[in-house]
Amino acid sequence: MTDKKNVQESMHDEIVIAKVKNFWTKYSNPIMIASAVIILVVGGWYIYQNFFKNPKETKATEIMFKAEEYYRLDSANLALNGDGQNWGFLKIIDKYGGTKAGNLANFYAGDCYIKLNENEKALKYLKKFSGDSKPVQARAYKLMADAYAELGKNADALNYYKKAAHHFEKDATNSAEYLFYAAYLADRVLKDPKEAIALYKELKEKFPKTNQGQEADNYLAQLGVYNTEN
Repeated sequence: MTDKKNVQESMHDEIVIAKVKNFWTKYSNPIMIASAVIILVVGGWYIYQNFFKNPKETKATEIMFKAEEYYRLDSANLALNGDGQNWGFLKIIDKYGGTKAGNLANFYAGDCYIKLNENEKALKYLKKFSGDSKPVQARAYKLMADAYAELGKNADALNYYKKAAHHFEKDATNSAEYLFYAAYLADRVLKDPKEAIALYKELKEKFPKTNQGQEADNYLAQLGVYNTEN
């Protein structure tokens, strides 16, 4: 019985080996090609990240330092266009638009153009900005609302004030401010009392400890709403 068992095990091993050899013969080329592709993709990604993207990100951040300084000093023209030796946001966007710094430069450029009362240009750059920081993104929405309001596009302004207010409600101070702008615009400019009442009530309910939340009842009263608890 032992000899028979050994023979069976030997035959089984030979069958397994034969199947493996057959599989390798049949699929070795595709496997090698797939492996080579994976190695090239992974290697290419590593090279791109470490020799192209990361250095470019670092360079863009370094270059933008002076433009940010001009921005903090409210020197909008210098922040946008540079001073002859240092780049402004516009050139950084042009040369490093695919970087995080280039993306942030869109936000800065939009805000600068609002300060210069060039609201169409402001919207152009603010629409290009997409930030991971919720407070900054909320601020970008608010600036877009300001630009639309200055252009007389009040329905768009209302939508973006609400978008700004709702984007990061943990920041009660700024969210309440943005929501108040929305309510006031609906009330005094768009003459939409229904929308204004809803927004003032939301302001009071969500941000009762803020100045705007505490003032909401006064504006509701002017709209004929005195019992706001129901």
